[in-house]
Amino acid sequence: MSDDEQTPGTEQNPGTTAGGPQPEEIRFFGTTWVDHTGNYALRRVGLAAGSLAAAVAACLVLRFAYQGLAIADVGGLVNMLVVVMFGVCSAIAFRKTWEGFTRRPTDPGREESLRSLKAIGFIGSLLAYFVRCFTEAPGEKLRRTEYETSRAQYEKRRGARTGNPAARKKPKRK
Repeated sequence: MSDDEQTPGTEQNPGTTAGGPQPEEIRFFGTTWVDHTGNYALRRVGLAAGSLAAAVAACLVLRFAYQGLAIADVGGLVNMLVVVMFGVCSAIAFRKTWEGFTRRPTDPGREESLRSLKAIGFIGSLLAYFVRCFTEAPGEKLRRTEYETSRAQYEKRRGARTGNPAARKKPKRK
């Protein structure tokens, strides 16, 4: 491996020091969100298109399931309950996914208990990813705020020091 090549996950970002805080990776983007390099725009377009295509495919699968219920002649009440259940679960999944892009969960236990609702309403999560890709990488604003705060704190701590005592020259003994 030459000096120009790097192993995946060890790429150095401009403006970061080896001892300072490192940016958190975002799924599908890695750390390219920091300086928008590495086909960042293309990745956003790809994620938007992929999440929309997956949502459309999921809607087709749900339509086939609904037609199966119609063929089985289970009744209007069951059909209505299935539609309402998927609608409500998708709305909850959309909202929770969208909130996850802007702030960290305050109660991880509650997020864990909503996991099954989010799994049933996965179409809502896919649509949240689709919509969010129009403005930024999903979760970029949250991670950028956290990263800039940690960088500022790191620089403040480094600037407040009078120097590294270990790096000082020792007086020569005669």
